[in-house]
Amino acid sequence: MAPRATPHRVTPKHAASVILWRRGKGGPEVLMGLRHARHRFMPNVLVFPGGRVDRADHRAKALSELPDLTRACLQRQAPPSLARALGIAAARELHEETGLVLGRLEGHALLPDLAALDYLCRAVTPPRLPRRFNARFLIAPAEAAHGALRGSGELEELRFFSFEDAFRHKIATITAKVLAEFRTWLAMTPEERRVRELVCFRGQDTRLPER
Repeated sequence: MAPRATPHRVTPKHAASVILWRRGKGGPEVLMGLRHARHRFMPNVLVFPGGRVDRADHRAKALSELPDLTRACLQRQAPPSLARALGIAAARELHEETGLVLGRLEGHALLPDLAALDYLCRAVTPPRLPRRFNARFLIAPAEAAHGALRGSGELEELRFFSFEDAFRHKIATITAKVLAEFRTWLAMTPEERRVRELVCFRGQDTRLPER
């Protein structure tokens, strides 16, 4: 069931998701999971690990810093402190929701390896919805993460999906569009990725150049 519309304008919360990917026998595979049926927002929908930026993400230490290109892409629509916090949030949410570590654990503290992150795109939830996110989608190779997959309960059926397998599940329109962007990114050369036009999805169907 889609979230109910609201007459009040809700300010989108900053959020970050990670597209953790690997080369499978049949082609690229991405780590995804089904949101639990009890969730009010997109229950039983296949999603990438991710979530909103916490206040502590702005102060968190990291094992490494964002690559220049990733930082520049994020800073198109975020000040430097928020750009870094988005990277921290992406790695933190990956660990919390999947058990995988992108970086290093020191006790219970995660030191994210931000250097492993590439930038893909941004998406803003439509204004009519009661829960809105200004989400950035980041990319990391599976070999950059370590640990065993162990869900926190937020995501079920947590595993690597081929593109074809993902589309056999219930999937949000925006997730399908992000997957399409990711397939295009995979086919690019490093130089093409460096000079490509950045895009932002506003609403479910509007693909716009990032300003």
